Amino acid sequence: MQARFVSDLGEKAKVPIISFSATSPSLNSSRNSYFLRATQNDSAQVKAIGAIVKTFGWREAVPIYIDNEYGEGIMPYLIDALQEVDARVPYRSVISPSATDGQIAEELYKLMTMQTRVFILHMNRSLGARLFTKAKEIGMMSEGYVWIMTDGLSVDFLSSPNHSVTDTIQGVLGIKPYVPRTKELEFFRARWKRKFLQHNPDKIDAELNIYGLLAYDATTALALAFEKSGATNFVFQKANVYSNSSTDLATLGTSLNGPKVIAALWTTSFKGLTGDYLFVDGQLQSPALRIVNVNGNGERGIGFWTPATGLVKKLNPRINKRVNSTSTSTVSAVIFPGDTIVVPKGWEIPTNEKKLRIGVPVNNGFSEFVSVIKDPASNTTKFTGFCIDVFLAVVKALPYALPYEFIAYAKPDGKPAGTYNDLVDQVYLKNYDAVVGDVTIVFNRSLYIDYTLPFTESGVSMIVPIADSNTKNAWVFMKPLTWDLWVSSFLFFVFFGFVVWVLEHRINEDFRGSASHQAGERVVSNLSRAVIIIWCFVVLILTQSYTASLASLLTVEQLQPTITDVRELIKKEEYVGYQDGSFVRGLLLDLGFKESKLRVYSSPEECHHLFSKGSGNGGIAAAFDELPIIKLILSSYCSKYTMIDLNIKTGGLGFVFPRGSPLVPHISRAILNVTEGDKMKQIENAWFGKKSSCPESSTSISSKRLSLKSFWGLFLIAGLAASLALIIFLVMFVYRERNVLRSYDSTASIWSRIENFFRIFIQRDSTSSTFRQSEMNGRNGISLPPMCAPSPSAYSVHSEYPADQSSENYDSSPNRKSSQEVVVDNGQLTKPKSGETGSFGNRP
Repeated sequence: MQARFVSDLGEKAKVPIISFSATSPSLNSSRNSYFLRATQNDSAQVKAIGAIVKTFGWREAVPIYIDNEYGEGIMPYLIDALQEVDARVPYRSVISPSATDGQIAEELYKLMTMQTRVFILHMNRSLGARLFTKAKEIGMMSEGYVWIMTDGLSVDFLSSPNHSVTDTIQGVLGIKPYVPRTKELEFFRARWKRKFLQHNPDKIDAELNIYGLLAYDATTALALAFEKSGATNFVFQKANVYSNSSTDLATLGTSLNGPKVIAALWTTSFKGLTGDYLFVDGQLQSPALRIVNVNGNGERGIGFWTPATGLVKKLNPRINKRVNSTSTSTVSAVIFPGDTIVVPKGWEIPTNEKKLRIGVPVNNGFSEFVSVIKDPASNTTKFTGFCIDVFLAVVKALPYALPYEFIAYAKPDGKPAGTYNDLVDQVYLKNYDAVVGDVTIVFNRSLYIDYTLPFTESGVSMIVPIADSNTKNAWVFMKPLTWDLWVSSFLFFVFFGFVVWVLEHRINEDFRGSASHQAGERVVSNLSRAVIIIWCFVVLILTQSYTASLASLLTVEQLQPTITDVRELIKKEEYVGYQDGSFVRGLLLDLGFKESKLRVYSSPEECHHLFSKGSGNGGIAAAFDELPIIKLILSSYCSKYTMIDLNIKTGGLGFVFPRGSPLVPHISRAILNVTEGDKMKQIENAWFGKKSSCPESSTSISSKRLSLKSFWGLFLIAGLAASLALIIFLVMFVYRERNVLRSYDSTASIWSRIENFFRIFIQRDSTSSTFRQSEMNGRNGISLPPMCAPSPSAYSVHSEYPADQSSENYDSSPNRKSSQEVVVDNGQLTKPKSGETGSFGNRP
């Protein structure tokens, strides 16, 4: 306040004002161009304080500061610096400069009722000394407490140590400007001490603190600036004022040399006692800050902080690099209040409450998770369940004791006092310090409370009834194959029959005549045999697979869900269920279900009862719940229901604490310790191991029916083989009949050409070895019956002439043995009589 007043006078009189003790950030050259700060700005040390808080892992800190401009000036910068290292400020303690010892003690007692045990002190020497004295008297300088002094108190208390003061601040951390030890500084201290004692022989303390050194450097800078500016005539121009002015300030004039001097000061630089002396924007720059720890009758350095390197043990610009202060290895060992080297955790259970008040939901239906049983005789309440055991294991895994007490969230009659959302609100309203139970981690709750890490799997799924999809009816034999496989098999039967017919029609007498005559005959072509062998292999695989699938359908119960799509439930306006008090109700409304279609259940038995009634009779068609609850229901009704995964993810079950609670990271780490070990398996087996095990449910129920996808490769190979045989035959046929095809009228239409092609194709191939062998056997009077029943064609007499030629123009070369065929008739060779058709009919 003094510096502001004087700097305002300097601005008016155009006289440079240099302050070596005004550290408040509210004083700056942007408001007053004639003001220069020849000391450290308080905002320069807040990042060092934040680095200390981060290094030791403290999550909260309470600033205690004097109620004036000096105290308030640093607060915005300090809070920002703490927020940058993820530390919150739950409370700010303001002490009046005129506060009595009783008022100071009252404020300290108030701080003792809070959880935070890290305090940052920013005030003048006299008020700070009184506060530390009271803190020691009421026990706040003992183990578990952390005190950090800003540089003002650190310099005042530690530059000239006083036993009465240092005795009350043992273990306190402090911030001090770092002054490098140089020969010039040592020579100056010796000269100063000698001269000081000459003028003050009765004084023992002749040491200069940092402010004395800064004052000497400021005087040096001012002298250099006057020499640099060349100012010699210190003349003030008088102001025009009335003679009856009430104050002398009104008659204050303006300096004629002030502008030259201030300009010289802004550019003056030299090597001072405190280091490199240079003003930047009217502010003296600091190379480093020293972190000290009060022990015995003095201080002990534990590290340094600079903007370039952060927090380090030793200050060496050549080797130090920027580091993240996340480990206590960045500073030397600290002796904290209570004469302990154990790092305080930064918070404690308030002394006026002793125990954490933990709310527990009353859930009568799902007692495996949480069970609250009140004994009227002893007026005690017993808390058991999976969630309770997990919390007990987590508390046991903490590195410190955590006093707590469970409180049932219930009405006097023992019924739940509200929903889970209402219970979570009680933490926000500070009626409970935490909630332990089957509380799901969801986003909207996290806006005003904090969750620990989850200790169960997450997600919301659907339970639906299952039924035997295999109704034992007359058409069950059709179920092993899907419709596409049935159709594909039929089409391939037709395709392979066609390929064999094409390959055999011209060369095999059995494949000529009527359609009924051509079906089911022997094949003689090698291509046909290859095609049939491949097809037989395909049919073998199909029949074996069909047999196995049909046997499974007839002997194994085929359980399928009655419904798998949520949209179908909404479309049909089916009734669905959810657990009483659960957040799932809001989720169902968001999905599109009408509120009138929702049913509530409070236990696995009630859920089963709703399913048993049926959707049309006041029951439900499906139930929605969290995965742990669903698995508990399915464990009791394994054969009746199944789970359909909806891919709706939640955070799982977690414990609830107030927003910013320092307990959350400790509890979360302990949860990881429990869940990753064998302890969680033991707890799960204790509460769920006795239940019957169910097969794992999946999102989609796989079908046992055989589909085309399972055999498409087999059909592909068979189809390619048949197509290849067909192509080879067509190529050979076209090549053999190329002359006949070319001799056809070239002016004929495409359709006529196609008709001619098929007319040639349907004729038998007289050059085939099959037909020649049949002809030779007939002429020699030998007719060997086939192994199977003879075909009708075996008793027919055929003309030697081609179908399109008469006997007159037929080849009568000597190679032809006869113009007519002969047959065996009762052991005699006979010829057809003149005029006969050449057919013996049905003669044996």
